[in-house]
Amino acid sequence: MAAPLPPSRPRIPGSGLAKGLAVTLRTMTRKTVTEQYPDVQPDLPPRTRGVIGLFEENCTVCMLCARECPDWCIYIDSHKETVPAATPGGRERSRNVLDRFAIDFSLCMYCGICIEVCPFDALFWSPEFEYAETDIRDLTHERDKLREWMWTVPAPPALDPGAEEPKEIAAARKSAEKLAAQQAPPVTEPHADEQARAAERPTRPQGDSKQQTDQPRPDQPKPDQPKLDEPRPDEPGPDQPRPDQPGPDQGGQG
Repeated sequence: MAAPLPPSRPRIPGSGLAKGLAVTLRTMTRKTVTEQYPDVQPDLPPRTRGVIGLFEENCTVCMLCARECPDWCIYIDSHKETVPAATPGGRERSRNVLDRFAIDFSLCMYCGICIEVCPFDALFWSPEFEYAETDIRDLTHERDKLREWMWTVPAPPALDPGAEEPKEIAAARKSAEKLAAQQAPPVTEPHADEQARAAERPTRPQGDSKQQTDQPRPDQPKPDQPKLDEPRPDEPGPDQPRPDQPGPDQGGQG
């Protein structure tokens, strides 16, 4: 058998009116803040879901966004083109070319699933929200209009200084360093014989370098010493007779 309920307290007449007047009085004492829109644009958070922008160069027409959309508000049309072989004897390839990409914002519920599932970062959120139309058919934005929204997408927030480097940036940096190493001219190393001769050369002390440069070499004559090939000034030449040797005329007279 259930226990009897405790007796309820009797309600005071006018208590509900007093609570409502208390809320009114608290609000009246606070400073009013009025957003002067549209003269002053509101300060929106960086991840505001306003409108979706399309970066067409990254789109590969994989159709993931259209298949995952719960409202079926994304329309994509494409066709295939044959790409010739890049090398002689190679195989031709086919690729999808985007013809139409449209989003009907009269059906979109701004869940962001299409942006999350895109594997090639072709869709982004833009904080722009001023795209109301008088005709509901104008809320279907084609790819040209979606590309214009792309230029209003804010830059991503900076990474934490202690965070790891993104894998994409690390892979791109390693590829660039590898390509630069391949394009750099090879460094020619000196021959082994030249290295051996350089090792056998005696090292000159630093203090004796000036003295050795000031001293003349043994095969170099001194400044005041005449060379062996030059005749001295007091020595007659080979065609002149010496003073102690009679000439041809003096010898005949004797």
